[in-house]
Amino acid sequence: MFEVSNQPPPLEPYNLFASDAVLRAAVEREGAAWAAPDLEALGATLGHPDTLALGHAANRHPPVLRAFDRFGHRIDEVEFHPAWHALLGMAVKAGLHSSPWAAPKPGAHVARAVGTYMLGQVESGVYCPIAMTYGAVPTLR
Repeated sequence: MFEVSNQPPPLEPYNLFASDAVLRAAVEREGAAWAAPDLEALGATLGHPDTLALGHAANRHPPVLRAFDRFGHRIDEVEFHPAWHALLGMAVKAGLHSSPWAAPKPGAHVARAVGTYMLGQVESGVYCPIAMTYGAVPTLR
């Protein structure tokens, strides 16, 4: 087996929030210090090797449009790899789709932005439905 000795070891597991001093300082400065424990927990989840593997799987398996069924009938379905659903579930569980609207308070939008910033480091495509859901509330208001 060929040994590679000029590459750093994988950056995992790591906490995307705890390891980012600038991000932590911004949370404090912008009035979202109350969210630090939840952001640290989310950072640990997102930096876990299993979660990072989900991000790689989602990138290897992009969504597939199924415009027609096997009989030629129009169905317009999009098929997603299970990694997409798992990452989206993590984002929804963390409230990245609605937390500032569901529990408005000073710094709520900052806390959500930090969570989505960390999510984007794992896989950015799953952010699209999160952003659309978040943006729908002020649009409908």
